[in-house]
Amino acid sequence: MTTHILIADGSSLTVVGAETLLKERADTIIKKAENADELIRLARENQPDIILLGDRFDPLFDTLALVEHLIHAAPAGRVIVMGTTSDGLVIRDLFTMGMCGYLAEGDDLSSCLLTALDTVLLERPYLSPTANAEYLITLQASQRHWQLDPEARAVLRLLASGCTAREIAYRLNLKLRRVYWVTEKMRFRFGATTNEHLINRANVEGFVGFPD
Repeated sequence: MTTHILIADGSSLTVVGAETLLKERADTIIKKAENADELIRLARENQPDIILLGDRFDPLFDTLALVEHLIHAAPAGRVIVMGTTSDGLVIRDLFTMGMCGYLAEGDDLSSCLLTALDTVLLERPYLSPTANAEYLITLQASQRHWQLDPEARAVLRLLASGCTAREIAYRLNLKLRRVYWVTEKMRFRFGATTNEHLINRANVEGFVGFPD
């Protein structure tokens, strides 16, 4: 199956490096954008599977705003940000906007990029090692006291009833990546490593069996 990838980064070296790696991948079609307006147009016209976005691609567009525009232009596209910062708060906000993966500048693109692509194509979030470490620190500092909102409670109840992520997405009319994101957030909230561990910890705190 052919994978359509749209690349947008202000650094020509990054673009060349990404292109070189992606050309080694079978059945991959690559397009490049020169500015934000062209990026949004190409995303809308081509509906790419993957959008690789540098966080300094266009100085006229904030990265968060650009991710939001891309999600509207190509709803099925998976946005991977190639970032110059590893700030956990920034990564958290980008995930909230709909980003699927983040590659921190300090991490080796050659060892992360293809793994990132394969991971997000499976509708799972991806963080390169440095980004992952900073993101976990941020979540552990802020999510321990996070109170479950109605969406999270609904996901938790369905997990506890034995539903898969796909079944939950269908029943709650959510995107699959949103279900993964909410589940991951709850794991950090309860200090759990697996869904079974999450359900057990939530049950101990009284979050699973409570009435609507």
